[in-house]
Amino acid sequence: MLFVVSGPSGCGKSTLIRRLLAAVDGLRFSVSHTTRPRREGETAGRDYHFIGRTEFEAMVRSGTFLEWAVVHGHLYGTSRAEAESRPGAADPVLDIDVQGAKQVKGQGLPAVFVFVVPPRFEDLRERLEKRGLDDPETIRRRLRAAVREVESIPEFDYLVINDTLDRAGEDLASVVRAGRRRVGPDSEEVRAVLEAFRSARLD
Repeated sequence: MLFVVSGPSGCGKSTLIRRLLAAVDGLRFSVSHTTRPRREGETAGRDYHFIGRTEFEAMVRSGTFLEWAVVHGHLYGTSRAEAESRPGAADPVLDIDVQGAKQVKGQGLPAVFVFVVPPRFEDLRERLEKRGLDDPETIRRRLRAAVREVESIPEFDYLVINDTLDRAGEDLASVVRAGRRRVGPDSEEVRAVLEAFRSARLD
């Protein structure tokens, strides 16, 4: 099962995912590739695989990526190997933008799609300004993109309102727990239960 967490830049999805990984067992973070420069405090291979544009474009041509997109002038992509969901292994959690989430959804994989957003537009503006990573024009560009991205909320399975980290973190954890209880033809648990009942001896 894939857990795809998306939302506008600055919505807090990365922070919520870190909390999720600490709170719920059996999950692993899917590390994306990107051409953007590494920010202070980020670690290559843990936060992102930082690569050049030429290498990224070669990976696109070779079909390496499950999804990829141009986001605010930089290339981002999730490799198929990073997102692979294997029976008995930890479930991948993808932190990707709305474009990428739509690409993953279009492939029909067993996945849960979660949209994260602050309760108000002004909250998002304030968060982008306070984090101090972007100049005013970049912030305006991110905010314009956010207005478009929220129109995609109905295409997602769940909505998490990031008003307070504690409440939003618990909501996201609840979504993952509920997603794991979904009934589907590829569910190991479903197959195990069916087998147990089909092989039962009735007196």
